[in-house]
Amino acid sequence: MRPTTRALHSSIDDRDAAPSVLPLYQNSAFQAHSPYFYTRKNNPNVASFEQVVATLEGARHAVAVSTGMAAISSVLTLLAPGDTVVLNQLVYGCSFKLFQRVAKRLGLDLRIVSLSSKQQIEKLPPKTRMVFFETPTNPFLRTVDVGAVARQAKATNPEALVVVDNTWATPLYQHPLELGADISLHSATKYLSGHSDVMGGIVLTDRADLEEELRASRFYYGAVMDPHSAWLLCRSMQTFGIRMEAHHQTTLRMVEFLRKRPEVRHVYYPEVDGHQLKRYGTLVFFDLREDLVEHYPTFAKSLELFSTGTGMAAVTSMVAQPYSGSHASMTPEEKAEMGLGPGLVRLSFGLEDPEDLKADLARAFEVVEQARAAAAGGGGSRLGNRSAAPDGKGPM
Repeated sequence: MRPTTRALHSSIDDRDAAPSVLPLYQNSAFQAHSPYFYTRKNNPNVASFEQVVATLEGARHAVAVSTGMAAISSVLTLLAPGDTVVLNQLVYGCSFKLFQRVAKRLGLDLRIVSLSSKQQIEKLPPKTRMVFFETPTNPFLRTVDVGAVARQAKATNPEALVVVDNTWATPLYQHPLELGADISLHSATKYLSGHSDVMGGIVLTDRADLEEELRASRFYYGAVMDPHSAWLLCRSMQTFGIRMEAHHQTTLRMVEFLRKRPEVRHVYYPEVDGHQLKRYGTLVFFDLREDLVEHYPTFAKSLELFSTGTGMAAVTSMVAQPYSGSHASMTPEEKAEMGLGPGLVRLSFGLEDPEDLKADLARAFEVVEQARAAAAGGGGSRLGNRSAAPDGKGPM
């Protein structure tokens, strides 16, 4: 054989390499006898990530896909035209719009309800085919009782599918399948990645029939997670428990700090009951005092340790305004119905020292107070504002 041919077919025998961690299989194809054979079907790195998350959440099956929205889209392929679908009112803006678009195209009977209310859960429509919700919710971090929804949904229709977006609770702190849900899913881009450098999604279930359908959807629609993303996510999962412990401790300290600030009208933190939600960390919301709302841009720009990029649950802290960010795709009327206004601020706490985060926020609050005073012609004093402001206490 000529040198060029020999070069194309030369490779080392790596069967005895015994790497300490799974190497990156940056392959689109494998030999025909391989159980993977084609990465659109599966890949060792993707399978490894699926196994790690399934282990954490206590799920029998996991199907990794390209993004969190792809995870939701794959679940929607389980629906048929005319199905009745219940969507919780408090949900990520793009999820809300996706359900609207799919409902219009398939002729679904889409019902928007408040599943944080026991009375609304008890009024699930007859023959409900799917119930979809986040818990804690985006925004406001309200709790939806997974077990109560599951029991009521199955009472209306034994074939009903209860789907929980478990992204913000994480597979470490909440196990929806154990509480009665049929499907749990995550945007792996957030907590599981933790470094703002990779995108992905994952769907988990205990039902073999649903896993088969979800894998078929991934194969035919092509929403496969790429090997490098899966490899990066497996790397991130090695520090997941340590990161979440740090996020949890920092968040508790920051919530206490925010509740004492006169610029903060209300702090939103989820109910950690030890049963459904074991612990919580990273994301909180707060309402700016009404006379400071128009100065939110000044507040955000004054922060040095909180970036304004699209992301959350990373090693560095972030600030966002849900009204113009995560829920920007919704109409003003839709945002008003869920109680979302421009004064709501979302903070994602990273791994910085909490005292540095407090100092950074304190400086930004001082700047925004000065901007308010300047806009008002210099009237008023901070002491006067402090005595007149609400206490800022919110539910734990």
